[in-house]
Amino acid sequence: MAARRGNFFSGLTFFPFVLLGIVSFPAEAAIKKYQFDIQVKNVSRLCHAKPIVTVNGRFPGPTIYVREGDRVLVNVTNHAQYNMSIHWHGLKQYRNGWADGPAYITQCPIKTGSSYTYDFNVTGQRGTLWWHAHILWLRATVYGAVVIMPKPGNPFPFPQPNREEVIILGEWWHSDVEEIERQGNKMGLPPNMSDAHTINGKPGPLFPCSEKHTFAMEVESGRTYLLRIINAALNDELFFAIAGHSLTVVEVDAVYTKPFTTQSILIAPGQTTNPQEYSNTKASQILFFQLFPNCLPPNDTESALSYNKKLRSLNTPQFLANVPQKVDRKLFYTIGFGKDSCPACVNGTRLLATLNNISFVMPETALLQAHYFNLKGVFKADFPDKPPKAFNYTGAPLTANLGTARATRLSKIAFNSTVELVLQDTNLLTVESHPFHLHGYNFFVVGTGIGNFDPVKDPAEYNLVDPIERNTVGVPTGGWTAIRFRADNPGVWFMHCHLELHTGWGLKTAFVVDNGPGSDQSILPPPKDLPPC
Repeated sequence: MAARRGNFFSGLTFFPFVLLGIVSFPAEAAIKKYQFDIQVKNVSRLCHAKPIVTVNGRFPGPTIYVREGDRVLVNVTNHAQYNMSIHWHGLKQYRNGWADGPAYITQCPIKTGSSYTYDFNVTGQRGTLWWHAHILWLRATVYGAVVIMPKPGNPFPFPQPNREEVIILGEWWHSDVEEIERQGNKMGLPPNMSDAHTINGKPGPLFPCSEKHTFAMEVESGRTYLLRIINAALNDELFFAIAGHSLTVVEVDAVYTKPFTTQSILIAPGQTTNPQEYSNTKASQILFFQLFPNCLPPNDTESALSYNKKLRSLNTPQFLANVPQKVDRKLFYTIGFGKDSCPACVNGTRLLATLNNISFVMPETALLQAHYFNLKGVFKADFPDKPPKAFNYTGAPLTANLGTARATRLSKIAFNSTVELVLQDTNLLTVESHPFHLHGYNFFVVGTGIGNFDPVKDPAEYNLVDPIERNTVGVPTGGWTAIRFRADNPGVWFMHCHLELHTGWGLKTAFVVDNGPGSDQSILPPPKDLPPC
């Protein structure tokens, strides 16, 4: 799986140690309340400062600190000119899709001048997740971390760190990102790539920026530091490393892993990774985290595959890997690109992205509302389990679109059934890597490979003992990934590529999971302040 850009972030050593801020937590579960004000602010320390959409005037936005078992209420008031919705990325939202956040999937957006309170429980999860806008390209600047501490008496299953630090990787455009996207769509061309990358909102001196701020972290010799790393970039998979230091990965996507040591980590948009860094230098130091563009070739598939093979679930009696051993429903989705007629566009066409040759069309009414209230004509629950035509998926490029359709089609899944989904990259126009995110669930990554998936040979090599469990997985360039999950969360759950460029082209779908037979196995009623369409 190739990183779209190989970017290494390097640390240099200077100056003495100073204590970082400490966050305290109550001993018992609590109700945590937050206020998010969506505002347009001028953040002067950024490249070519301009007004951007922010939460509480901050970029990145505030970190949500909670404990496993807490109830969280976040009131979002929209003062910006854009409609808004917030997605709590990786939180399972059991029976509570109303709090999941993707616009026109589980809710209609929060209109300018309106408010909505996201009300959800944090159950059975601990670690690093994040939140972000889930409409248009607004997550370019509207995002922040979610830190879930374990219940009292349940320490980390790895050496206790002396300190922690949230590190959010992002992208930056000099111009209005929404206008860039609109112009690209109007012309039928991909929008301009970002002008810079950022670490905690700071681009550093190696990009053509008006400011040269660099994120720095002060550390002390002989101490261990837990880094909570989030890739909030819109379109780039990234490598992360600290010069002269090794990293021990202990968690991904809020799931504990078997610890392993590496010189760098690969992190795709939407993913989180927690490595520990032990400062074994003779003196205290400051680590300056700097972005180095194009440090690795963009097709370094070997490094990407090697890193991902090391990821394994912890799978202890306390943290079991409950991998489905038998499968009730097998799905095979091909990922491809096509072209659609666009007489007004530069080349007379615009690009489409497809799953099983279907480019998803966003509805005008939220899918969850349509499902819950049985509204007709909003979507069809007939998404195909396999592509309409088999071919050599990763062979020579094909310019034909193989009958691409634009439609709002979902896949209906029986409650508590076990699902295996194989995501296959194709070479319809070009091969590409794709980080796929499934809302409402974690899943186990039981297999991956390069080339065409072989339904006879490849399942024999699946890891059904301790595969990594996560919510966002990379499909390798010119290859495939197989995931398994149990559909025990009723509702309508979005699944999409987390490269915003591809999502906008239609690389997305959703699962409709039926209610279960029990009184606590049905979708909860919608909240009274649910935004109208």
